[in-house]
Amino acid sequence: MDQETFSCSICLDLLKDPVTIPCGHSYCRNCIKAHWDVEDQKRMHSCPQCRTKFIPRPVLGKNTMLAALVEELKKTGLQAAPADHCYAGPEDVACDFCSGRKLKAIKSCLVCLASYCEKHLQPHYDAPALKKHKLIDPSKNLQENICPRHDEVMKIFCRTDQQSICYLCLMGEHKGHETVLAAAERTEKQKELEVSQQQIQQRIQVGEKYVKLLQQEVKAINQSADKTVEHSEKIFTELVRVIQKRSSEVKQQIRSQQETEVSRAKELQKKLEQEITELKRKDAELQQLSHTEDHIQFLQNCPSVSALRESTPSSSFNIRPLRYFEDVTAAVSELREKLQDILREKWTNISLTEVDVLLQEPEPETRAGFLKYSREITLDPNTAHTQLLLSEGNRKATFVNQQQSYSSHPDRFTYWFQVLSRESLTGRCYWEVEWGGRGLFVAVTYKNISRAGDSHECLFGFNHKSWSLCCDTDGYRFYHNKVQTPVSGPQSSRIGVYLDHRAGILSFYSVSETMTLLHRVQASFTQPLHAGVLLFNYVGDTAEFIKVK
Repeated sequence: MDQETFSCSICLDLLKDPVTIPCGHSYCRNCIKAHWDVEDQKRMHSCPQCRTKFIPRPVLGKNTMLAALVEELKKTGLQAAPADHCYAGPEDVACDFCSGRKLKAIKSCLVCLASYCEKHLQPHYDAPALKKHKLIDPSKNLQENICPRHDEVMKIFCRTDQQSICYLCLMGEHKGHETVLAAAERTEKQKELEVSQQQIQQRIQVGEKYVKLLQQEVKAINQSADKTVEHSEKIFTELVRVIQKRSSEVKQQIRSQQETEVSRAKELQKKLEQEITELKRKDAELQQLSHTEDHIQFLQNCPSVSALRESTPSSSFNIRPLRYFEDVTAAVSELREKLQDILREKWTNISLTEVDVLLQEPEPETRAGFLKYSREITLDPNTAHTQLLLSEGNRKATFVNQQQSYSSHPDRFTYWFQVLSRESLTGRCYWEVEWGGRGLFVAVTYKNISRAGDSHECLFGFNHKSWSLCCDTDGYRFYHNKVQTPVSGPQSSRIGVYLDHRAGILSFYSVSETMTLLHRVQASFTQPLHAGVLLFNYVGDTAEFIKVK
């Protein structure tokens, strides 16, 4: 019995001198008397709980049985009733040791394979033998930790068969297999999971950027189409009535092509948004899984990394160079000049050049304009040569004598003193590199550039996968695919790099009080790019990617 059962609903305290009114509800004598005193002027009295009305005012009589029960319970003691939200519902994990209505479990024990409410969990905190047990957040799946063949707890992971096993399995059908503790396997899979999450998050970022670009392109297509229609109408109004029909046809062609291309752009946008939604869902699932404390649950539900990498990245969309409707305007203008000759011959239809979706904007002209596209670049330790020391939050590389204790990684440059950015670069980007010492190469490259050995396939600017500007005390030189191009410009310890990936523009600037263009490249980039630097082999030479503001 709990205290709420014997409490007055008016004062919310334990009943004092309890009385029962005609409707059956009980109150403290003074509480119900005070309540009815207020209602006297209405000449009608009611029950505070069920609102039953009484005329005339009932006479109050003591409930002697209830009074005796309350007094007896005061002596034996009352327990506070748990709030309803403390009881386990259908979606909750119930305490295995509660009798009657079960409370919510606050922890599950991987040793006992049981779940406990706060009261029944206390021995795990007090008893020395139970203190070493592994407690986790409440779980409904504890029985899945039991080996179905031997009825023992599974604490071992068989890498040969990729399944969780118990120690008896280890002595039987899994004897001789490669096995580790489940906790150790969890650690390895956790690392793989984190890499997959990073890749998904990067793909989400790329997809969101493409969605924004497609939205801008839809607007640009509409503006270009409207402008072309307006120009065409002005030209045709100057012509004789004979060609008025042709004016209507050209307008219809433009609108039809406009509708087709806008529809294509919106279809691309919709597909990208669906992909982003799916990636976010996967990311949320992986995030929830990565916080699971139960190793077995983690291993049994952890998807393979290869499966997570199968879907096509957003960057696979092939968006061709933009031409819009300018050819139509030119054709109509030429038609006006040669109208008489054309009318004497067979009419030739004005054909529309296909409109492609690509947003092209002019290159910024001021440093403030470039800074609108600034990207914070960090260097990837897995790509750094072992004689490059990374610091300043992996934004600075310094050439040193001693080898750094980097772990072995297939992405590491083994001969040239080079390092790549973590971030892949698409769209419009700008960053600045501050250098000190004898000199360096400031570069961009595809991620699949070769890494091992001293061949030119690994060296920035000496293959078809990379572009680099060499900066030293003698001046500048630009390299691509082993071709050297002399570059002139003011000496500066800071180099600005502007990339418009989709337009195929790569520009290098000398940055001081003003910005001076050193070299501009027009190329066709087929993959996302990464920023990189190559340091000369002089101790103390540095390159730092600046946080521009």
